[in-house]
Amino acid sequence: MTKKLLLGATAALAFAFPAAAQTVAITNAKLVVGDGGQPVEGGTVVIRDGKVVAAGPGVAVPAGVRVIDAGGKWVSPGIFAGFTRMGIVEVDGVDETNDSGASSAPFHAAIDVAPAVNPKSSPIAINRAEGITRAVVAPDNRGSIFAGQGAIIDLGADMDAVSKPRAFQYMEWGENGARAAGGSRAAAYATLKNTLFEVRDYIRAPGSYTDRGKDAFLTRADAEALVPVVQGHMPLLVHVERASDILVLLQLKKEMPGLKMVFVGATEGWTVAPQIAAAGVPVIATALADLPESFEQLAASQSNVGRMTAAGVLVAVGTLNQDEARQARWEKQYAGNLVALTRVPGATGLDWGAAFAAISSKPAEALGLGAEFGSLKPGRRGDVVIWDGDPLEIGTSVVSVFIDGVEQPLDSRWTRLKQRYLDPKEGALPKAYQR
Repeated sequence: MTKKLLLGATAALAFAFPAAAQTVAITNAKLVVGDGGQPVEGGTVVIRDGKVVAAGPGVAVPAGVRVIDAGGKWVSPGIFAGFTRMGIVEVDGVDETNDSGASSAPFHAAIDVAPAVNPKSSPIAINRAEGITRAVVAPDNRGSIFAGQGAIIDLGADMDAVSKPRAFQYMEWGENGARAAGGSRAAAYATLKNTLFEVRDYIRAPGSYTDRGKDAFLTRADAEALVPVVQGHMPLLVHVERASDILVLLQLKKEMPGLKMVFVGATEGWTVAPQIAAAGVPVIATALADLPESFEQLAASQSNVGRMTAAGVLVAVGTLNQDEARQARWEKQYAGNLVALTRVPGATGLDWGAAFAAISSKPAEALGLGAEFGSLKPGRRGDVVIWDGDPLEIGTSVVSVFIDGVEQPLDSRWTRLKQRYLDPKEGALPKAYQR
């Protein structure tokens, strides 16, 4: 084996498993905690054993630790992408690379995306270099209103990508749910109610529940997967857009208050925002859906996020139906646009701190994971990004990324291709054999 190939193999092995977390202090930062507050000058964040120990102005630096002087640059928690299909889709139209849904499987709610996540999927490295450190990864529904169990992943350069498997159940409602249930919203509602009845039967007597095979309305595995949802231990993420559909789901929550619903999309959410807030249901919204793309989005407004937030709804930002397998990095621009809306007469946006929280701490909180992810409060995972400017400005670039306290590489297939064509000379091997 040549020295070059040996070094390449060693580097590949280094990224096969997570590196040891570092103890590091980042000082002299324009610090963003990510909890909705505004940036502060002269901040310090200390990470030990992969978790945040302290963050803020006047934080003491422990003796003997690595110190990074940010030089006044912006330092924030990593972006927590609120809704993606990153790591389970490489090329949408190539079935062999698309594990988001299973058209002919007998299982639906029981599907677990975690075993399908590919840490080497190209979009992971690309989005990591853009400051995305965690992501919600959801399955796609095929043949049922239930799509399956989603995961939280980290975007670290190793083979251990899944931070939390089976983090939630994902369900389609509205037009997509109606289609999957046989053609109408009424059928979708009957499907949902019948499913809940069957799950209750399974809970009462799991041993006597009959699995009727692939032709069953609900397989034993699907029933088992829905138990934590019915018992209120697992969030139920529901894609819903139309206001009347939202109200139907809120009525169901009144009948089953233990359900931990989270709405995804919610284009017409602003029209029923007081009801959503009163029910305590979080929303992972499409940030700037300002044109109706379907009959269930006729009340689309770019002020949707701002108006729901003003009404007291916990709102995070996701990328549903916005190239969600690849473009989590767009969330920074969406958040910046929400800030810009505060300057548009008649529009409702978010202030800077709230906008950044919508792509950092709020997605984690929506899923009940705010004590672990999404901010630089003590005890949270050490996901930290150093930026060369305001992270919500489109021209800003990432300087450094830490995930779980481990500094990450910022190269990707994009950067390597760029370098290949900027410097077209032949190397030790023909270009077809180079990474």
